[in-house]
Amino acid sequence: MADNVKPTRMGLIETKHKLALASKGHKILAQKRDALVLKFFEIVKKASDLRTELDRQTVLAYSALAVAECIHSDSNLAVIALTTEEPPEINVSVRNIMGVRIPAIEGRYVKKGLAERGYDYADTSARLDYAIELFSDVLEKAILVAETETALKRLLNEIEKTNRRVNALEYRVQPELRETARVIKLHLNRLESEQFYALKVTKRRLERKAEAEEEAKTAEKAAATVPKRPKARVVAA
Repeated sequence: MADNVKPTRMGLIETKHKLALASKGHKILAQKRDALVLKFFEIVKKASDLRTELDRQTVLAYSALAVAECIHSDSNLAVIALTTEEPPEINVSVRNIMGVRIPAIEGRYVKKGLAERGYDYADTSARLDYAIELFSDVLEKAILVAETETALKRLLNEIEKTNRRVNALEYRVQPELRETARVIKLHLNRLESEQFYALKVTKRRLERKAEAEEEAKTAEKAAATVPKRPKARVVAA
C-alpha cells in the first residue's frame, strides 16, 4: 500500500476512484495504440510503393542525364541549370493524425512545362528536356517519400510512447491500486470486527450489571415484605 494513502473509508473511496480512472485511461490508450498501429501499417504500404517508384525513376533520370551529357557539354548544362527563373520551393505545414502532429510537405515550382523552365528549349535537345522532366518527377516523388517516411517515424514514436503508458497502467498502476484497496479493506474489516467484539463485551457487562441491580432490588423488596416479630414482655418476680 502506498505510504500517502490512509487506511480509512475515504482512502478506500479515493483508491477505487483512481482505479476506475486508470482502467478507463488504459482502455482509451489501448484503443489509440491499436488505431495508430493500423494507420502505421497503412502508411508503410504506401511508403514502400513510393520508395520503390522513387528508386526506379531515379535510375531512369540518371540514365537520361547520361545520354544528355553525351550531346551537351558540361558548361552548356551548367548554363542551362542557372537559367531557372523559379527554383523549386518546399512548404511545410502540419496535419493531425489522432493527436500526432505530422508534417505535410508540399512542393512548388517542381513540375514545370517546357515553356516554364526558363531556358531556350530551341537550343536544347529532346534528350535533355526528357532528363529534366524525369528529374522533376524524381523531386516530386522524393517530397512524397519524405512526407510519408516522416509520418512513419512520428507515428512509430507515438506508438512506442502510448504502449509504454498502456503497459505502465496495466502492469504497475492498476495492480498497485488493487493491492492498496485490498489492504484497506482488510484493515477496515479488522477494525469492524474489533469494534463488534468490543460492543458485545460492553453489552454483556451492561446486562450483568443490570441483572445484579435487578437482583439487589428484588432482595430489598423481599426484605421489606417480611413481617416483624413482636418483642417479648418481661414479667417481674
